[in-house]
Amino acid sequence: MKQVFLQIHPKDNILAALQDIKKGFTVNFNGSSFETIDVVRTKHKFAVRDFEKEDEIIMYGALIGRATKPTAKGKSITIDNVVHATSDYSASQRKLSWQSPDVTKWKNRTYDGYHRADGSVGTANHWLIIPLVFCENRNVEVMKSALMKALGYQTTTDFIVDTETLIEQYEKGASADELLNSNIIRTPEDIKQNRTFKNVDGIKFLNHQGGCGGDRNDSETLCNLLAGYVTNSNVAGATILSLGCQNAQFKLLDAAIKKRSPNFDKPLYVLEQQQSKSKRHFIEEAVKKTFLGLIEANKTERKPAPLSHLILGLECGGSDGFSGISANPALGYTSDLLVALGGTTVLAEFPELNGVEQELVNRCETKENAEKFTKLMYIYSERAIAVGSGFESNPSPGNIKDGLITDAMKSAGAAKKGGTSPVTDVLDYTEKVTKKGLNFL
Repeated sequence: MKQVFLQIHPKDNILAALQDIKKGFTVNFNGSSFETIDVVRTKHKFAVRDFEKEDEIIMYGALIGRATKPTAKGKSITIDNVVHATSDYSASQRKLSWQSPDVTKWKNRTYDGYHRADGSVGTANHWLIIPLVFCENRNVEVMKSALMKALGYQTTTDFIVDTETLIEQYEKGASADELLNSNIIRTPEDIKQNRTFKNVDGIKFLNHQGGCGGDRNDSETLCNLLAGYVTNSNVAGATILSLGCQNAQFKLLDAAIKKRSPNFDKPLYVLEQQQSKSKRHFIEEAVKKTFLGLIEANKTERKPAPLSHLILGLECGGSDGFSGISANPALGYTSDLLVALGGTTVLAEFPELNGVEQELVNRCETKENAEKFTKLMYIYSERAIAVGSGFESNPSPGNIKDGLITDAMKSAGAAKKGGTSPVTDVLDYTEKVTKKGLNFL
């Protein structure tokens, strides 16, 4: 018989429905039987014992909520009878142990990457076009229209829509059916054949709304963030557009770049509009210099590299009630494999770790990292409360509809992306990843 429910952790007192369960369905669990009191929709949960008000609700072995009213065994767990709750945590309770997976069959595997002068190896070779201030966003868009199509690039990652084919067919008198049945999707292989620079995977345009206004710290933070992009191993070089009068001056970006990469040697073109004769001359010079940079970037070819050079970012992409028992644990196992091979993984989004702090504190290799993690979590919580919110506000209507009814429930599943390996470093916003193993960012 097909399994219709799942207990995720032996301590859990609720079960997850793997498919729609009808009212009155007989549940045989741990040697006893009971019936569901109402319909339990796929991805949602139901009680395996009677709950009194304030009783703890346990899932993934962690406290994810408390009952707000008496709830009978077999009843659906919803926002009507459960509220967000989490356990206390402390850096002083750190306890580290890990059994790494067997990675023997991957020991000698390699990937073809772009080797950089600093010893890192990228999986891609991109050129960046970056405005230092939001005033330059419009000029960035002008450059985008001037470069992308002409050089054979696309704006999406996996296909491009060839509207010109529709126009040609229309002008030749094609019928509505002929237009609907025409093939206007081009694959990455089609596009790559038409690229001017075969070894440059793309051009990225990093528009933003910062660089001026706010306080000076905002601009410094922005420059630290942009420096992280510029020095990333997937980046060949960059064109920087500056207005000239903004808070985010190039000297801030230059200092941030040198802090991350003292021997930085990638092509970097900086243009200031207020020093240019006109907007036309400014754009013209930016396009020409970018073209020269692409020529240099194209000289770098993929070469084999050991898997220990890989850096894998782990981040949510739209959670539902199954994420914590499917995609996220799969990513977590991948993270453990890569860490065991000497690689680096990065678990981002601290708000997605609310409720499982102690489990993650236990995995920190150093007391300093455990203390930094707890401090950052407390600060984030305090700031959310200061603006009238809190972690309990995290689940979106879509999350709740798909079975994630508390932030702690969502976080307990989201944290599975980090696997089980030790935490080698804890990083605040814009800090650079420098240590192998699992990092929190």
